Amino acid sequence: MADYIAEFAGFLIVIAVIWWKVVPPVRALMRRQQEAVAAQIEASKAAEQRLATANEKYRNALADARTEAAKIRDSAREDATRIVEEMRAQAEREVERIRQRGEEDLVAQRQRVIGELHRRIGELAVDLAGELVSEHLSDPRRRSATVDRLLDELTAMSGAAGPSTSSSAEG
Repeated sequence: MADYIAEFAGFLIVIAVIWWKVVPPVRALMRRQQEAVAAQIEASKAAEQRLATANEKYRNALADARTEAAKIRDSAREDATRIVEEMRAQAEREVERIRQRGEEDLVAQRQRVIGELHRRIGELAVDLAGELVSEHLSDPRRRSATVDRLLDELTAMSGAAGPSTSSSAEG
């Protein structure tokens, strides 16, 4: 039994040594581990909060981007409409300018044609008058009648003009 008591006393000494030397560092180590776990939990909660904040900022930024994109799209549509209207107005001005130039060209061409017709009609009238005079003067009786009529007209003119005209005609 003395062996048992000695063994029991040795056991108690080992337990006391363990309790006095081993347990405090183990407790400190466990406390540090618990604190580390608690810190990790707190860090996880903080990270979760930052993630929620970041997600909220992301959603807000996405909404802002969509709003901005809609504004840009509307602005682009307005610009496109304005450009189309400007191009249409420019095309209308160009059409009006071309129409005006066409009218001016038509007027000028009409004037050229009228001038050409006057010239051609004049030539034809002279040719026809020449033919008529030649035909008329080819007959001796008609030629004599024309000369007589011309002399009668000259005499009538000289008699109507008076003596001053006849004296100036002689000189």
